[in-house]
Amino acid sequence: MWVLLAAWGLASALQLDGTVLAQEKPAVFSTADALLGRVSQVTGLSIKDQVKKQILNRSQIRKYLEEALHAEYTPHELYVQEATLRAFGLVSSDFSLEEFLLGFYTEQAAGFYDPRPKTLFLTDDLPPEMQTLVLAHELTHALQDQHFDLEKFLHAERANDDATNTRQALAEGHAMAATLQILVQPLELSNLPDLGPIMASTLQQQMEGFPAFRSAPTFLRVQMVFPYLEGVDFARQLVAQGGWEKVNAAFVNPPHTTREIFEPKFYLEPGPLAKLDLPPPPPLANVPKLQVLTENVMGQLGYYGLLEQFISEDEANKVAPGWVADRYIVYERTSGGTASPPVAARNDYILVARVRWTSPANALAFFHDYQTILHRKYARATSDPRSSAELFLGSAPQGHFILLQKNNECLWAEGVPAAQAEAMLNWLNSL
Repeated sequence: MWVLLAAWGLASALQLDGTVLAQEKPAVFSTADALLGRVSQVTGLSIKDQVKKQILNRSQIRKYLEEALHAEYTPHELYVQEATLRAFGLVSSDFSLEEFLLGFYTEQAAGFYDPRPKTLFLTDDLPPEMQTLVLAHELTHALQDQHFDLEKFLHAERANDDATNTRQALAEGHAMAATLQILVQPLELSNLPDLGPIMASTLQQQMEGFPAFRSAPTFLRVQMVFPYLEGVDFARQLVAQGGWEKVNAAFVNPPHTTREIFEPKFYLEPGPLAKLDLPPPPPLANVPKLQVLTENVMGQLGYYGLLEQFISEDEANKVAPGWVADRYIVYERTSGGTASPPVAARNDYILVARVRWTSPANALAFFHDYQTILHRKYARATSDPRSSAELFLGSAPQGHFILLQKNNECLWAEGVPAAQAEAMLNWLNSL
């Protein structure tokens, strides 16, 4: 879930209808060739090959991204991502993830590096004053690719969305840090103060200029800016600890969770990696026309976005850092037939989830927050009188919901058929 939301230039090596728009070598290509050496010097990544370059207009960019999206993800995978967002209540029933992504990346694209054809693509309307900023960033991606096989690196944990978002943040943060170092030379990046607040404000202002971003649900906005804002601070702290060699080495020994990106101390001083099991609930085994749509990990980033969208940014900042591990399963009740992807009946989903927090107090805070979320997701929800300080029961037209706190964990299920509600409560209690 949500791995599509990072700034992706991971497209297919398709042939475009257009060619370079000028007959002679554009001046920006010469600028790129000269800047590649500076990027290499800053990052310590040697130049193994020159970088291919191509200029596209906006129409060509949209076509490229559309072909890339369909080459990268099957219709079913796109369907699963979109349906999972709906199951969590993060987008409306008529939201189109594909149209949103294509619209956003077409309108904001200035340039992107694609590791499949190993080509740097630039827009034909890139302002001269933006060239150093864009080229330095994308040429860093090119050097990452030459040394670490960027496509393989970013897809290494495709079954774990939190780990994939983490790798994306490393790649983007490394590129952002290299770009900043070039812009502030001769000052050293490691000697600069925390740039997070300034960069967050600047990036937010820039993004607000794009209609697709401005109208996006909060959760998607959080996902989009994370690789840059948190990634660059992660890279900066690694540079301060051990120079650029430390950042480069992270591509060989990468962080596994977005928690490590938010708080680099968990990467620099690693402990055991916590994982949670969530087996398929037996009470749902024989529910007619019910199938597992997906199971995955939200991660600290996912819970941050969830809390910010439904509660507030302050609450997200307060609670999300207490994340330790999680797992969720999304079921879909289909209408039957042979449609592919299957057609959901009224977006009818069952969500089962388990999350571990750093302390019972943190778990209790999330327990209260998720009660609020359930009421906001299901406008016609009613509470069950059996609810208590550590148990919240209720129902809505979509089904029953069960939320409980057990020490430093919260477990819940929503959309459960009435006939399975009691058995689901007992099963959650048994975990």
